[in-house]
Amino acid sequence: MIALFFVPLLILSSGIVSSTPILFALYILSGFGMAGVGMGVMHDAIHGSYSKNKKINKFLGYSFNLIGGNATVWKIQHNVLHHTYTNIEEADDDLNAPFFLRFSPHAKHYWVHQFQHIYIWFFYCISTISWITTKDFVRLKRYRDMGFLDKKNEYNKALAGMSAWKIAYYIYALILPMIMLPFSWGIILLAFLCMHFVTGFLVSIVFQIAHIMPNTNFPLPNNNGEMDDSWYGHQLATTTNFSPKSKLLYWLIGGLNYQVEHHVLPDVCHVHYKGLSKIVADTAKEFGMTYHVKSSLFSAIGDHTRMLKSLGKK
Repeated sequence: MIALFFVPLLILSSGIVSSTPILFALYILSGFGMAGVGMGVMHDAIHGSYSKNKKINKFLGYSFNLIGGNATVWKIQHNVLHHTYTNIEEADDDLNAPFFLRFSPHAKHYWVHQFQHIYIWFFYCISTISWITTKDFVRLKRYRDMGFLDKKNEYNKALAGMSAWKIAYYIYALILPMIMLPFSWGIILLAFLCMHFVTGFLVSIVFQIAHIMPNTNFPLPNNNGEMDDSWYGHQLATTTNFSPKSKLLYWLIGGLNYQVEHHVLPDVCHVHYKGLSKIVADTAKEFGMTYHVKSSLFSAIGDHTRMLKSLGKK
């Protein structure tokens, strides 16, 4: 996956590309590699499940920085807030969205939401562009205000490190091709954006159809701030698998079509999810818990679209 991301960029930076279609094809190919690194390498590593060696996990977690994101922000947003408080309004950071998007039935409704199932796809495509520009900086500050990064100089070090990694990313992913290739900067920038459209769409779809679905729950705590369900029951009720028979998808997205197994066993490497799925499904049935699964990617996307349309209604 790292090669799929870097090799096209190395070819572009060598200056040997003179065809516009090849320029776009290489950037798009790199986009698939970027998505693969994010979902198949970084995701496991930051969960501590890629290797039994903590140093290897930490090292490979920095692969997220290589593709323009930030491992520190992701660990808080995903490992802590999303996995602990899945689908809980104001606690799961994946539900926090700009006012024109509504991912929870408990979120405030605006009239524009009735059209979100139409325009949402554009924002999914540009989601990683938001990551590499502003979102990581905004979240880092917000997480500090929430009480994370509270050690001496921890926030300042994280901010400086994030800035350095992002500058490096822009240099080898955009600036070097602009210097080396015989194209206008506008054409190269457009090809670079196409790379992110591919990555953003893939990543957004995978994570959204796992939770924002008609059959998943959006529970709220009781008056004492406690959840009524057990933690495992909560994960099963708020998460959906999709396309379990697709070997290609399983490889491309790091096994995240088995989201249920990932959520109940987040410290297990994704290569084991398929083998574990029957055990998890049988155990859920034994204890009367839900086990959501969609037969194909397209049926899952269809249900997700219907859910977005439903959330758009007042």
